[in-house]
Amino acid sequence: MDKAAEDRIHSLPIWDGGIEITPLSGGITNRNYLICDRTRRAVVRLGEDIPVHHISRANELAASRAAHAAGLSPAVLHQAPGLLVLDFIEAKTLSPEDVRNPANLARIVALVRDCHREMPKHFRGPAAIFWVFHVVRDYAANLAGAGSRHAPLLASLVDKAAVLEKAAGPFDMLYGHNDLLAGNFLDDGKRLWLIDWDYAGFNTPLFDLGGLASNNEFSCAQEQALLEAYFDRPADGGLRRRYEAMKCASLLRETMWSMISEIHSTIDFDYAAYTAENLARFERAYAAFQQA
Repeated sequence: MDKAAEDRIHSLPIWDGGIEITPLSGGITNRNYLICDRTRRAVVRLGEDIPVHHISRANELAASRAAHAAGLSPAVLHQAPGLLVLDFIEAKTLSPEDVRNPANLARIVALVRDCHREMPKHFRGPAAIFWVFHVVRDYAANLAGAGSRHAPLLASLVDKAAVLEKAAGPFDMLYGHNDLLAGNFLDDGKRLWLIDWDYAGFNTPLFDLGGLASNNEFSCAQEQALLEAYFDRPADGGLRRRYEAMKCASLLRETMWSMISEIHSTIDFDYAAYTAENLARFERAYAAFQQA
């Protein structure tokens, strides 16, 4: 464990007596630690603003507080620049297989819908807009400026994003989580929780639905069930086309997020392999979108 991080966590004024610090695995944007003192357990998230990823810790804090007020996420116990302390939830982290399990679909859809509809009632202060097509264009500019090894692909990826943006409208605007990886869902045996609000902001709900499906490799039948459960009506051809465009956009954003992380991240993670995996998935999804 990093000595500076350990010293900083020990210095926080919120602990009751001595503490035990255990690094948590799985974070590819932040460093996370489980803290046990004499009376409780908490999770410490360490991470500064990351402008190249459009991550603002002030926005993450406001979203985390709103998510707790909306009953979606654990409470914020303490915050300081680059540091967030959250109540620990004794729960299982979902896997993609768990997310794909039909028995979980209704619970997941209800949680995502609550995020979209309830978060704006509780969010306070300046709110972000997460517009994936702007993010993709900004990633491309940053990658070109940094001399990324992926520079020969950028013009084509930006052109494909423009096709997707045109096809994905018209747009509804709700409040999105915008990073629905399986690991951001917790199951305590009674209910689900949604965590990690780094990318939260107003967005079309189809981005979250497309991200949920693509991140967890839904089948076509599971995607159809997802859309019908969320919208509570049959998914006609127009809705399905807009959804497919946003699913592709989600995969493209994940791909370019990893390309940027190859250059800028100091976290020990194989971003090159992650880029290759997501780029291949995006190209397959985009080809299917074009042929539909």
